[in-house]
Amino acid sequence: MANTPIFMPVGTQGTVKGLTCKQLEDLGCEIILGNTYHLGLRPGPQILEDAGGLHKFMNWKRNILTDSGGFQMVSLLDLADITEEGVTFQSPHDGSQMLLTPEQSMSIQNNIGGDIMMALDDVISTVSTDMQRFEEATWRTLRWIDRCIKSHKRPTQQNLFGIVQGGLDERLRKICLDGLIKRNLPGYAIGGLSGGEEKDKFWRVVSLCTDYLPENKPRYCMGVGYPEDLVVCVALGVDMFDCVYPSRTARFGTALVHDGGTMKVKSNAYRDDFTSLDPQLEESCMVDECYTRSFLHNLCKVEQTGSQLLTYHNIAFQMHLMKHVRESIVDGSFEKFVKDFMFNYFPKQKYPEWIVNALSSVGINL
Repeated sequence: MANTPIFMPVGTQGTVKGLTCKQLEDLGCEIILGNTYHLGLRPGPQILEDAGGLHKFMNWKRNILTDSGGFQMVSLLDLADITEEGVTFQSPHDGSQMLLTPEQSMSIQNNIGGDIMMALDDVISTVSTDMQRFEEATWRTLRWIDRCIKSHKRPTQQNLFGIVQGGLDERLRKICLDGLIKRNLPGYAIGGLSGGEEKDKFWRVVSLCTDYLPENKPRYCMGVGYPEDLVVCVALGVDMFDCVYPSRTARFGTALVHDGGTMKVKSNAYRDDFTSLDPQLEESCMVDECYTRSFLHNLCKVEQTGSQLLTYHNIAFQMHLMKHVRESIVDGSFEKFVKDFMFNYFPKQKYPEWIVNALSSVGINL
């Protein structure tokens, strides 16, 4: 069980880089994401099965969602060969070949034992201009969902989500939406976004999908993690998100903050700054309670510990944000929350046009 709207930190190979499971629990994290492709390579499905599943293997007592491995069709495109049977990957570790079919993806995910497992879909970068390939991928995604359903061995224990594909094309998205909804799945994901497409097109696809998808089933926007994107997409009707952004950007010395969005901690502007990274987090984040910008500025330049502390802070920021999103929805103040968040997040209230348009579509006028 997890409260939504929710952000899921990405623990690709059974760990969120730089953090322990205990730290994630302390931050209030209710669910993390693992990757079927990478876990299938290391440590491999047999070890995970022998361990009793990923929960026991990594000593994580809360929820896990496993991706299908489909996204690697984009991220590892040069190493992948896509056919109707499945996707053949060349391992980036040792060069060996791995065939990932819908059946194999389900088998690996059954062994991993995640609470939510994603169907294998045919994914294309949204910046592609090959409409024939988008058409092919949309119909293949629907054919593969049936193979996933048929080969899923633990349907009463693990919830299988389908993934809506179709690129930026409204017709193809509707075809995929109609097909997946007919399968009456436990939940649905909006896939194929956050790949470099224009933000004005991004939010319109999200809105199209949430308008169609059942209100009583979870709606998951894959790969979305910028704080402003989370707030806008919740307003559009999304329940779940995941992204490597907060942990990856921490490793480059960037902190997420309420006032202005991001802070380049390595900048010399913070060398003599003895305030916390984000005053709003001082009561909920160990890093903000204990360390100053000056300390973190110096630490990030010489110690790996700096990246770990910024990762902790950034995940704390996301958890804090989503907690307050949920509370504002419950108490009926969500519109006010959105306006206050955007007011602080964007200096001088220079709101991006896409955000203004997206929020206006649901009656929130900045």
